[in-house]
Amino acid sequence: MKKTIIIILIIAIIGTGIYFGVRFAQDNAAKTMASSFQTVIAEKGNLTSIVGATGTVRANQSAMLSWQTSGQIDSINYQVGDTVTSDSILASLKKLSLSQSIILAEADLVTAKRNLDNLMNSSLAQAQAQSTLANATDALSKAETRRESKQYQRASQGTIDEAYANFIIAQNNAKEWEKRFDNVDHLPEDDPVRAGAFAEWAAAKTLAARAEANWRYAQGLPSEMEIDIADGNLVLAQAQYNDALREWERLKDGPDPDDIAAAEARIAAIEATIDLINLRAPFDGTLTEIRSKSGDQVAPGAISFRIDDLDHLLVDVEIPEVDINRVKTGMTTRISFDAITGNEYKGVITQVAQVANVTAGIVNFTVTIELTDADESVRPGMTAAVNIVINEIQDVLVIPNRAVRLRDGQRVVYILKPGDLLPTPVNITIGATSDLQSEVIAGDLKLGDVIVLNPPTEFSPQGGPFGGGF
Repeated sequence: MKKTIIIILIIAIIGTGIYFGVRFAQDNAAKTMASSFQTVIAEKGNLTSIVGATGTVRANQSAMLSWQTSGQIDSINYQVGDTVTSDSILASLKKLSLSQSIILAEADLVTAKRNLDNLMNSSLAQAQAQSTLANATDALSKAETRRESKQYQRASQGTIDEAYANFIIAQNNAKEWEKRFDNVDHLPEDDPVRAGAFAEWAAAKTLAARAEANWRYAQGLPSEMEIDIADGNLVLAQAQYNDALREWERLKDGPDPDDIAAAEARIAAIEATIDLINLRAPFDGTLTEIRSKSGDQVAPGAISFRIDDLDHLLVDVEIPEVDINRVKTGMTTRISFDAITGNEYKGVITQVAQVANVTAGIVNFTVTIELTDADESVRPGMTAAVNIVINEIQDVLVIPNRAVRLRDGQRVVYILKPGDLLPTPVNITIGATSDLQSEVIAGDLKLGDVIVLNPPTEFSPQGGPFGGGF
């Protein structure tokens, strides 16, 4: 009996020792673990969501300026770094070195301007058009009358009666001379009296035949050839009248605007030819390169200048397809350069590509950003690191992203409550997020709570470091 009691006491003592030993070990482990926790205080702050990318600076406009004709450079009017305005003359060619066609263009310009002045101020063309129309109207009327006459007999009834009367008279006259010839027909053929009577009779017969032909012609209708000729004359007269009328309608109210436009276009073309002597700036900008000197001989296509619009600098960046729908025109950006330390610049998105660029299976979209506060340190060709501000909110409860865990399908963070050695999970709901922080919009986290950034992967919140897990 005593032996049994002793054994039970020994077991109890050993168990008690083990219990207090384990508790001691747990307390030491908890204190050691607690001393290793990294913590932050839950507080309000600002949250900025960004998308990052890199790109190269370029000018809004850039141009290499080349000559369009050959010649010798007379003068260069600017230096590298000078600011020029659109249409400024950067350089000119010596007149004597130009081709003959350009030199003669100045004479053509005088003639073209004189022609335009005559067109605008002279009434000669208008008067000529009016006269031509009057003559064409008269010619058309006559042609219409002649053609109309071909639809009836060749002559009126009075003319036919007159022709018939002439025919009767001529016929009677021929008969009279025939009788006279009959009276001397017995004379020898070489008798002058007989010969004279025969000649008179022959002439009378000819006149009678002609009179009969005239009478019969006057009674008949025109021939097909006569009608064709009258038709042709009428068509020609009508066409000439139409042309004259169009010309008069074009000029009756003054010079034709189309003629004026053509004359002005000719003047502009000649002036453009003459201006080949000059090389002009196509837009406002800065001269960034000069390749020529006064006295150089140049040919068409020879480049002498480069001009860049340094007042409007752009950066083109490639944004992945997963982020492109969050990027909009008008968004602000933060821009930094490896070549410019300690300075950050601002920009605004001016264009978002509608079509992707696919390279080696990677889909990106080009986004163009304009620097809004660039200085002389920023130059085209520099590499820029761009952070596009997608969303920016202020005075919200924010937590580090590294503190967020997933427990039973719910986002949690672990906090250290006052007096506790081990962290306790609390549920949270995330709103906006950035690369480093997230907004807490709901849950059990409160301002001032101590958040554990590196909770252990296994511990029992109720029973010690070796119980349970998550």
